[in-house]
Amino acid sequence: MADLQELGALDRFDLKLLAALEADGRLTNTELAEKVGLSASQCSRRRIRLEETGIIEGYSARLNASRLGIGLLALIQVTLSPHSKENAKKFRDFVNGVDEIQEAFALTGDADYLLKVAAPDLSGLSRIINDLILPQASVSHVKSSIVLTTLKDSHRLPLSASRSRGIT
Repeated sequence: MADLQELGALDRFDLKLLAALEADGRLTNTELAEKVGLSASQCSRRRIRLEETGIIEGYSARLNASRLGIGLLALIQVTLSPHSKENAKKFRDFVNGVDEIQEAFALTGDADYLLKVAAPDLSGLSRIINDLILPQASVSHVKSSIVLTTLKDSHRLPLSASRSRGIT
């Protein structure tokens, strides 16, 4: 994957295009052209370049969890013991094999990992913790928090910060 230095600078049209696609990935090149202020063919070329360079990694649909019977969101802190590359790899492989784990982060601080878990209900969360996570040989401690209310749910990147880093 190329970085920004190798790509040359992204300009304000690229940033507008990226912001528009983050808001609605189904936009046609004609619709993008209206939002960005370029021709449809220019938008198409720019989109292809952004896809080929890996800045645009893909497109997906956002699903409504509660309408699909997934009504509980939890954050789970996990501490491994003993710490080793092998245990970390085994845990990473385990995490990638569990669909209910939506996101996983390696951390600094007291916990080694933070998992974002979606479950249908409390018994589903209990099954994930007690039957899937805790039986992992390297897991020594688990601490879970149930999300009561989501204050913000955005997958959008702060593209305005790109301007402060020299993108024109």
